[in-house]
Amino acid sequence: MIKVGIVGGAGYTAGELIRILLGHSITQIEWVNSGSNAGNYISDVHADLVGDTEMMFTDQLDFDAVDILFLCMGHGKSKGFMQDHKLPENLKVIDLSNDFRLNRDGNEFVYGLPEVNRPKIKDCKYLANPGCFATSIQLALLPLAASHMLNEIHVHAITGSTGAGQAPSATTHFSWRNSNVSTYKAFGHQHLHEINETMEELMPAFDGPFNFVPMRGNFARGILASVYLDFDPDEQEAVDLFKKFYSTHPFVTVSGKPVDVKQVVNTNKCLLHVRKYGTKLHIVSVIDNLTKGASGQAVQNMNLMFGLDESEGLRLKPVAF
Repeated sequence: MIKVGIVGGAGYTAGELIRILLGHSITQIEWVNSGSNAGNYISDVHADLVGDTEMMFTDQLDFDAVDILFLCMGHGKSKGFMQDHKLPENLKVIDLSNDFRLNRDGNEFVYGLPEVNRPKIKDCKYLANPGCFATSIQLALLPLAASHMLNEIHVHAITGSTGAGQAPSATTHFSWRNSNVSTYKAFGHQHLHEINETMEELMPAFDGPFNFVPMRGNFARGILASVYLDFDPDEQEAVDLFKKFYSTHPFVTVSGKPVDVKQVVNTNKCLLHVRKYGTKLHIVSVIDNLTKGASGQAVQNMNLMFGLDESEGLRLKPVAF
């Protein structure tokens, strides 16, 4: 069994991670750390786990008892954690924050997008899990970047309220978010940096521009990214390019029919729909921001790091209705 420790156990990503790992046949959660909830039942915070676990949160950090550590703390906290603690030499770490996703040359954390970095992930000790918008958008662009076919990119993408984290704010309050849609961080979202690093690794000549307008949706979870750019070949060549690129990746499917968020919520899937309109290639990418965009991808990466079937524990059914 792979013995797991989780730091920052009270947030949305940790709750999803615990849910997935409880259904994983080769993992055992040894402890879940939360300073503010120590001594409380995990199911008191993550109510979907009532009846699934009697574990309690702890304020202890027993690194010697685990094989892998998941860091589910807020952005900016993981770097301090790694500096403040001496970890056992054989302990693997997956960080779900944005602290180690950038500046990959010389960074001891491998960027954990399996569809582009699978060989590196299999051999790594420390892994930086990608961001949710970054995952959805990159999966819409990887085949084009690998074929050196990128040009000016346009993206509109909408995310559910859980993408903002569990701490309440003015823009996550139900009375504001319900029956409402809004843009934010237009052309300056932090995930652009990690997306650009990947695009430039695959296509060094790419220098943008990359136009990204994020949107807040009036739903809890899921991301739909609408991506378009100029493309000379015909539509069938584009579809064939995408299907070939993802033929060995179990969680990405190129659909011949339009895709929507409900098809992927609660799963680790990414569905892509590729169409051409005049000179523009349009790619729609849908994922669940908490699974493929966070905790599901983290478990996918853990499976690769330990030499397991990539899909272990992740054969999840979408909500559908």
